Amino acid sequence: MMDSVKIMLVDDHKMIREGIKTYLAEDPKYDIVGEAKNGIDCLKQLENLEVDLILTDLHMPEMDGIELAREVKEKHPDIKLIALTMMGESQHIKQMLAEGALGYLLKNCGETEVKLAIQNVMMGGTYYSPEVTNIIMNNIRKVKPKSGSNVAMEMPLTDREKEVLKLILKEYTNQEIADELFISVRTVDAHKRNLLDKTGSKNVAGLVIYAIDRQLFDDL
Repeated sequence: MMDSVKIMLVDDHKMIREGIKTYLAEDPKYDIVGEAKNGIDCLKQLENLEVDLILTDLHMPEMDGIELAREVKEKHPDIKLIALTMMGESQHIKQMLAEGALGYLLKNCGETEVKLAIQNVMMGGTYYSPEVTNIIMNNIRKVKPKSGSNVAMEMPLTDREKEVLKLILKEYTNQEIADELFISVRTVDAHKRNLLDKTGSKNVAGLVIYAIDRQLFDDL
């Protein structure tokens, strides 16, 4: 049997931490090893704790989630991080992803979603709460398009690359993308590499930010 996932909860509202704990406490697959009310508190505890995954709020006193993500990436690169977010925090979510968060969850999401997010991220994937993604998309649609100068420099994506990107955003694995598009996993890998190159992204989170910024898909 796989070891339980060692989780740290970081939120300045005890109620939020308790809420998430109730989802995970009874399940042997998860082990809440620590709780913190802000980033500083969390980093202190990490010196003496073994942690696989941090679930952290964005807005906290003394040190917020974005700064915490930056510090964790630098000092504890093996620890994975998921942001806990409210509906309207789209600009901060993009910063969190840029700092290495592998996903975001709404604070009021249900037990199934919390577990799905943890599972995806621990298996090397990502998880983006669909409601939040929709809000980010809608917010960005209201913004005027950027001036054409930097667009001219970009390599346009092929139709096939867009298809692959869309499935990546829908959380498909390489195998599922291959099955859906009737291509080999190796071809999917090649498309992914091209997407990272063309978009200047370091990882899948970068691709998500790219797609959101460019408003590539209306129906996600």
